[in-house]
Amino acid sequence: MRMLFAVILAAIAPLALAQPVAPAGAGAQVDLVAEATREVANDLMTATMVVEASDANPAALATLLNRATAEALRTAGEFREVRARSGGSQTYPVYDRNNRPTGWRGRAEVRLESRDFQQMAQLVARLQATMQLGNIAFGVSPELRRQTENDLINEAVAAFRARADIASSALGARGYRIKRLAINSSAAFPPPRPMARMATAAADAAPPPPPVFEGGTSQVQVGVQGSVEVE
Repeated sequence: MRMLFAVILAAIAPLALAQPVAPAGAGAQVDLVAEATREVANDLMTATMVVEASDANPAALATLLNRATAEALRTAGEFREVRARSGGSQTYPVYDRNNRPTGWRGRAEVRLESRDFQQMAQLVARLQATMQLGNIAFGVSPELRRQTENDLINEAVAAFRARADIASSALGARGYRIKRLAINSSAAFPPPRPMARMATAAADAAPPPPPVFEGGTSQVQVGVQGSVEVE
């Protein structure tokens, strides 16, 4: 019996040694993150023009605000490259220190948007004769952002594959299979710029000169998240 058992072991041993030894990391699932970023010149400018007024009669105040808004929209219509629309509007009562109503105060906005910064500067200067500049913001237009993101997808996926290669090699595996992949994008825009006074008190009666706007840049980023199974 002992001789028979020894013969069986002798027959099995070469087969066991012939089986390939699996790498330590084979079959493991690895989560990876990669990204690609590009700095893009802002090509879109938005601005808010504001008119504020007071009146003892709320109806008269509403008429005044509506008239100022309509006039601003009419003026903006002369600038083909600028898109203008009505913004927020509100009217509220004003009280004295004894909590007695003394009148009404209102505020109305006109919002402007354009890729032509020069036309925007000229329009803002025109409107400042009767309105205040609320804020200015610069960003990347949807078209430019989409084009940039499409370009960055190849770079982000290539970065993901490069990391998968590194992880696979570090685990002693022969390769990997992508199990899951998600692509997302984001853009970091500069904060809105506060209102700046364009004329001195002594020159309030004169129309202000067109302001000079610098759009700056924004960061457009495409990220790739996923998992791979090393083999």
